Amino acid sequence: MWVGKRFFDFFFALIALILFSPIFFIIAAWLKLEGHGPVFFRQKRIGLNGIPFFIHKFRTMYVVAEKRPLKITIGNDSQITSSGFFLRKYKIDEFPQLIDVFLGKMSLVGPRPEVPEYVEKYPPELKKKIFKMRPGITDWASIKFKNENLILGRSANPEKTYIEEILPVKLSYYENYFNTSSFSEDLRILFHTFLEVFGKRTVL
Repeated sequence: MWVGKRFFDFFFALIALILFSPIFFIIAAWLKLEGHGPVFFRQKRIGLNGIPFFIHKFRTMYVVAEKRPLKITIGNDSQITSSGFFLRKYKIDEFPQLIDVFLGKMSLVGPRPEVPEYVEKYPPELKKKIFKMRPGITDWASIKFKNENLILGRSANPEKTYIEEILPVKLSYYENYFNTSSFSEDLRILFHTFLEVFGKRTVL
């Protein structure tokens, strides 16, 4: 990993949290007024050195959905709240992960942190590489599969599709990032993420 990555992550997250704090407050008030549970959704993911941590997102689903065995969101899931559809569309639900970046649990750019159940599907040698990196808010795989839930929604067996078709592609992106990561590469990924979020689809 390029020197200064953690320094860059820390100060970017700090500034972003300060600038976005009014937006955080408005969203928190909106979610509380809806009354569907806590403001934040916290879920166990596997991070740096294989150590579990709890990722932060704005809640977009009803609390009862957390008890489901399926760990992926499918299409227009009926468990998504009205505010959740909006937050997911513009990826605003991901903003609280800046807290995880600030705390050193995540990076701005890196392989997405996975739930323990799907980490078990990683090839052993690749798992070692992935866990040498802090998981990220975004990466090339996140850009490619921006509408992953819609892809899974068209599948007769969403979990099988995720494990056998989507996850292997994600892992190939993670391995390539491990081999080629640099400051300029991170800036490119952040730039393309910005374009994707605001509707300017890019070609990978």
